[in-house]
Amino acid sequence: MFSLYFHIPFCVHRCAYCDFNTYAGHESLIPAYVDALCNEVRCVAASAPQRLEAHTIFFGGGTPSLLSSAQFESILKMTRDSFDLTPDAEISLEANPGTVTLDSLRDLRSLGFNRLSLGVQSTHPDELRQLERIHDFFDVIDAVNWARRAGFDNLNLDLIFGLPEQSLARWQATVEMILSLHPEHLSLYALTLEHGTPFGRWAQHGLLPMPDPDAAADMYDWAGETLDTAGFEQYEISNWAKPGRQCRHNLQYWRGQPYLGFGAGAHGCAGRLRISNVLRIKTYIERLHPDYPILDFPFPLSPATVHQTKIPMRVEMQETMLTGLRLTREGVSAGDFADRFGVQMRAVFDKEIDELTGLSLLEWAGPVLRLTKRGRLLGNQVFMRFVD
Repeated sequence: MFSLYFHIPFCVHRCAYCDFNTYAGHESLIPAYVDALCNEVRCVAASAPQRLEAHTIFFGGGTPSLLSSAQFESILKMTRDSFDLTPDAEISLEANPGTVTLDSLRDLRSLGFNRLSLGVQSTHPDELRQLERIHDFFDVIDAVNWARRAGFDNLNLDLIFGLPEQSLARWQATVEMILSLHPEHLSLYALTLEHGTPFGRWAQHGLLPMPDPDAAADMYDWAGETLDTAGFEQYEISNWAKPGRQCRHNLQYWRGQPYLGFGAGAHGCAGRLRISNVLRIKTYIERLHPDYPILDFPFPLSPATVHQTKIPMRVEMQETMLTGLRLTREGVSAGDFADRFGVQMRAVFDKEIDELTGLSLLEWAGPVLRLTKRGRLLGNQVFMRFVD
């Protein structure tokens, strides 16, 4: 089955650490953008060899919650007209606290959304200002309460740790306050100073202290132990969930299963073909306008596609290791690897596996290769071994 991703690149304010394809001050383009999304869905679905079944939909951004209920209704109607959605399809929405209301969440729930992900990042006002977030923790409390009243029983909260000069005590206070809101899922990400972002430039010129990786490791370890005690299972390097509440959409990525991306800058991967769309909002709208020259685009391409790459077998094997090893419990099954590629994992990566198990970064759990607890802290050192 397929997963469907919709990229909504609009933001009220672009945060200084953000490296995503997002734009502030372009909200006037949202109506035309929604029309373009619907056209792209129609185009891709029509070119598929048969009607496709989808079991997850994810609206990410940006700030998807800037769209109106009527606009979401249009997108979902086109999606249901074009794909066969499973009865229990997971339909997720990313939202910023402060951009939702009780009425808007009730509308979204009535449209079929059943999973909500709120970008909280911190509970401390000064840290939120440093990150240039436009909400405060009271907005988070309101959003969570409204989500529950609207009928959402699958709630994720995003947090960022390892901020410049952040202390362990302040991180602990954030996690404890978040646990008091009783989410079903938590995503904890270490701050990365991405090249080209304001944070990256400020750090390069000495205007922002560099994050302390040792302090971040202590925060990560403490959070893992605390969430385990609170009844959460760590199923991916940065993600914890109550039993049965894992994000099925993201599992699709980590398991190397097919997904289609719609919208400006969206990525997709299907039929051993990786594709990406044009980045600029206006160009995306122009390419999906009814007056744009109609061509025959082979599946899964669309008029918005700007890059397509055929994935060689060895690269697909490497990516299977990179993404699968992020799954801390599931790991990569030797049997599944052999079924997928017709060759034993050891025959392809024997040297790498021996080196990493010798360093106590990987371990075998029966036929499954997975990260050790130490390996979770040094994941990049593991992943780089599987890249030529």
